[in-house]
Amino acid sequence: MKISEVAKTLNLPISTIRYYEKMGIVPEHYVTRDENNYRHYDETIIHHLQVVKTLLAVGFSIGEVRSMIERNGFTKEEHTRILQAKIEEIEEAQRKLEQSKQYLYDILASDISCEKGFGQLD
Repeated sequence: MKISEVAKTLNLPISTIRYYEKMGIVPEHYVTRDENNYRHYDETIIHHLQVVKTLLAVGFSIGEVRSMIERNGFTKEEHTRILQAKIEEIEEAQRKLEQSKQYLYDILASDISCEKGFGQLD
C-alpha cells in the first residue's frame, strides 16, 4: 500500500504516519522502499495503526505506545497491569477534574465578584 492509501484508510494525515515512523511507532517490517525510495506498507499496518490510534485516544502517550511495541509482546498479566494502571490514572484525573468543577461551583455560589476588584466581596 502507498502511504496515501494507508492515510486515507485510517483517516490520518500522511505527516502523522511519517511521524510515527520517526518515533518508532511503525516497526520497519511494515515498510519497504522501492527503487525510487517510495514507501510501501504491508496491509497489516492498518490493524497496527488502528491499535495505536486507540491507545493514543484513551490516554497513552507516544512514548508509552513505543515502549509497548519495543517489548514485542507481553503476558496477559502484564497486559492487565498496564491497562489497570492507565484506568487508575484516568480515574485520578477524573477525581481532580471533579474537585475543580466543585470549586468553581463554590465560587459561583459565593459573593465574590470582580466589580470592585478581583476576588473582592460585595
